[in-house]
Amino acid sequence: MGYRIAVVPGLLALLMTLQVGPAWGHPPELPRLFLDTTLVPPTGKTIAVTNGADVQAAIDNAQAGDVIMLQAGATFTGPFTLPKKRGHGWIIVRTSAHDSTLPPPGTRVTPSHAAAMPKIVAGASSGHAIVAASGAHHFRFIGIEVMAAEGSTTFDLVQLGSGSDRSTRALPHDIIIDRCYIHGLAGEAAIRGVALNGKRLAVIDSYLAEFKDQVVDTQAIMGWNGPGPFKIVNNYLEAAGENVIFGGADPSISNLVPSDIEIRENHFFKPTTWRGVWAAVKNLFEIKNARRVLVEGNVFENTWQAAQDGYAILFTVRDQDGRAPWSTIEDVTFQKNIIRHAGSGLDILTADDPNVSRNMKRILIRDNLFDDISGVRWGGFGRFITYLGFAGASVDVTIEHNTAFHEENILLADGIAHTGFIYRNNITPRPAAGFGFIGSDTAEGVPTLTAFFPVAVFQGNVLAGADSAIYPAANFFPSSLDEVDFVDRLGGDYRLAATSPFKNAATDGTDVGADIDALEAATAGVISGTPETCHMSPEG
Repeated sequence: MGYRIAVVPGLLALLMTLQVGPAWGHPPELPRLFLDTTLVPPTGKTIAVTNGADVQAAIDNAQAGDVIMLQAGATFTGPFTLPKKRGHGWIIVRTSAHDSTLPPPGTRVTPSHAAAMPKIVAGASSGHAIVAASGAHHFRFIGIEVMAAEGSTTFDLVQLGSGSDRSTRALPHDIIIDRCYIHGLAGEAAIRGVALNGKRLAVIDSYLAEFKDQVVDTQAIMGWNGPGPFKIVNNYLEAAGENVIFGGADPSISNLVPSDIEIRENHFFKPTTWRGVWAAVKNLFEIKNARRVLVEGNVFENTWQAAQDGYAILFTVRDQDGRAPWSTIEDVTFQKNIIRHAGSGLDILTADDPNVSRNMKRILIRDNLFDDISGVRWGGFGRFITYLGFAGASVDVTIEHNTAFHEENILLADGIAHTGFIYRNNITPRPAAGFGFIGSDTAEGVPTLTAFFPVAVFQGNVLAGADSAIYPAANFFPSSLDEVDFVDRLGGDYRLAATSPFKNAATDGTDVGADIDALEAATAGVISGTPETCHMSPEG
């Protein structure tokens, strides 16, 4: 069956407006610096620390280029403080086990590697295991198990910056967590795995799990008081609250926005066995204050309605405590990710309300797959996107070449009008149980677009089940997802079949929807922790 581009009386002028002027937008800037975490061979002495020996003394006495070798299988109770030292060579803190007992660089560890690791247990009184002092730098941890203490409250197991430093000169910097197993305990609360409040900090090839609580927000990784750059690549990240969040607390440093953030090839996961057990479940990834962020090739899996409404991804500008009016979300590239098994897809807030913030600018959401977005199965709305802006408008937000399977509205808008909005070449259903593009007080389709996204680009989209009479003409309106003609929709192959009328029908001559080949290449090995590209220079 063929499909026509509908020409609806009264909409042609609108369509022409959609194609010209500043609405084409400006692309986000990628991170200006990507951290090179290649292991630098040590040049100094080796300090062996056996079971029962003094770890803090070894750290205090180590010099640039030294290796601190902790006995595999031994248990050391922290907290241990990383002091500020002279020189710029790396101090490596690692397992005494042979390199062959760990996966090679670029491959993630799992709990099965714990037998080859020494254990650093959080101090019962402090809740920390490893603490970087102000100005501490050039430490690399390899093959260390860091764990909560039984029966005590755990805060930041690894605290790379307290969040209270008031000058960037005082921040810890150049610290790498490499192939480490960082975790809370089954059945017990634990607040946070790693706090990233410094400069040039990285968590790579590691496994962070069991961060959960009944009331308090929990995270595998959180950063709010460091300028970056940050690298979070090829990790398993498990938490009940926000698996990873930037922002969420006001920076102590004036005008600070966490920046130059690389988040690639991680597995974000919430165990479904937590559902109904741990109440403080929120989302899989959230940004409240960040700039120049690349989120690429990740798998985000499982979140449900509990402490929030079950959204998987949140871009919500927040001056969290009312003391950081410079807070913003700018220059975010979110591409080639798989988001599945969630109550809703994206929650966007373009400026804080009631606190004062800056407006959201230059966001690109491209080539992502949103699968099993279901309020029935996961609670919440079953919505693809909620787009809110009451105190300030977004500028240059592009949503293109995504494929989404959801149960309710494609997009619900509320608040004020935005500029530079592009929604192009996406595949979504317009479910019978919901709407397509709908506003809080506007009718579906063109009235909503006109009210909230005037002078937008809205073309090349497959809106399965939508009424062509109420949308701009240069889109496609099959009656159902079956008519899209996927290779095997029920089997999870969302490529367009050679016979699909939407193959090569996008405005750029490619297939409408996500580039599934590129998506699968970007996420290959993410579940197992053996991606092929995790330490290569990312491409825009």
